[in-house]
Amino acid sequence: MDKDLLFKYNIPGPRYTSYPTVPYWQKTPPSIDKWKELVQDAFTVSNQKEGISLYVHLPFCESLCTYCGCNTRITINHAVENKYIQAVLKEWKMYCALLGEEKPLIRELHLGGGTPTFFSPGNLVKLVKGLLENAQVHTDARFGFEAHPGNTTDEHLEALYSVGFRRISIGVQDFNPVVLAMINRHQTFEQVKHLTLKAREIGYTSVNYDIVYGLPQQKNCSMMQTMLRVIQLKPDRIAFYSYAHVPWIKPGQRSYTEKDLPDADHKIAIYETGRNALELAGYEDIGMDHFALRSDELYKAATQERLHRNFMGYTDTRTQLLIGLGASSISDSWWGYAQNEKKVEDYYKKLAADELPVFRGHELSREDLIMRKHILRLMTSFETSWASSSEVCAELYQALERLSEMEVDELVELEPFRLRITEKGKAFVRNVCMAFDARLWADLPQTTLFSQTV
Repeated sequence: MDKDLLFKYNIPGPRYTSYPTVPYWQKTPPSIDKWKELVQDAFTVSNQKEGISLYVHLPFCESLCTYCGCNTRITINHAVENKYIQAVLKEWKMYCALLGEEKPLIRELHLGGGTPTFFSPGNLVKLVKGLLENAQVHTDARFGFEAHPGNTTDEHLEALYSVGFRRISIGVQDFNPVVLAMINRHQTFEQVKHLTLKAREIGYTSVNYDIVYGLPQQKNCSMMQTMLRVIQLKPDRIAFYSYAHVPWIKPGQRSYTEKDLPDADHKIAIYETGRNALELAGYEDIGMDHFALRSDELYKAATQERLHRNFMGYTDTRTQLLIGLGASSISDSWWGYAQNEKKVEDYYKKLAADELPVFRGHELSREDLIMRKHILRLMTSFETSWASSSEVCAELYQALERLSEMEVDELVELEPFRLRITEKGKAFVRNVCMAFDARLWADLPQTTLFSQTV
């Protein structure tokens, strides 16, 4: 890979799990009644044809991993589990009442965190059974959860398998003990190996590893060692993404300084080492930060042009409606977004008042919807087109003008009514999408909002 291009395009940029991105949502969000209307409309379009997706945010962790940018609540008090489960189930019942007599058809269910396996196996089963009590499960459903190797037990694996889970995402981050100590992550290679092998023995069909580059004290040689161990265990898919250093947002990152982080030159070298190792081991680049074996559904979805991207990342299913449950969760109706209260106490307070716990959102304009389509296509198939007038607006032509330098650098190819990201340009998909981000260009940030693209 051309290092000069990596340096040239290594700028802050969104990951585009939505468009518009959260910092560019409307200052005055749509009313709660409008949000309910958008949910009902999406449900009518989506439920019978493709089903809906559920994301449940379980924010509790016993200790703080200092690199983490997620919304978490640190506690060793497991008495919090029951109250939180009851709150999530109440929120879901409120949505079910909104959706009417037709039962939701669950196509995708994902438990994220925080640390979902903070909860006991019995309580996770209680939660999932409560969610499915008044719903149907799609015949081709995808149920997955995030697992911390340090506390995910065989009982967790068996309990979640018993209620339909077949996918597990393991937070590896790095295998180097020095790096793990710096980020306060307590786990071993043996724990990851046991978790991987046990999941497969039980019957899980897809194992994902999260690997992060750019962490404090991370070296090029240690990344090679990490990747050799990853390849040894052969997960089906891998999310290989950049550490975002934002101590002004996440104070836990102040436990180390910028001096502990690899500089730009070393970070790019670490990225290249990891990426090259994955490609040599047979992993295919299916989109931003994501690699998969050809046997995995994510790769198959990419080749069959049915890959999708939402707030859960890349998925091999697409639903019009994604409902996020729990503190800080984000919902997507295609025509609008809504995010729940971030603080657990505020989340509980709104539910106690029989209100949906939403605190901000965005209703997409016609221009938003057009640009969203193009960004989504670029993220999932590395190309887009605009032969129809319904896919054209002034912002589209402005985006194409911004791509002239990338065209010179052979990262994109422009044709009449069509744009394609080249093989050389795949590593820069975030940069290409930024050209289409009309709201970002209309109000360029004066402070750092996003992580570096490499």
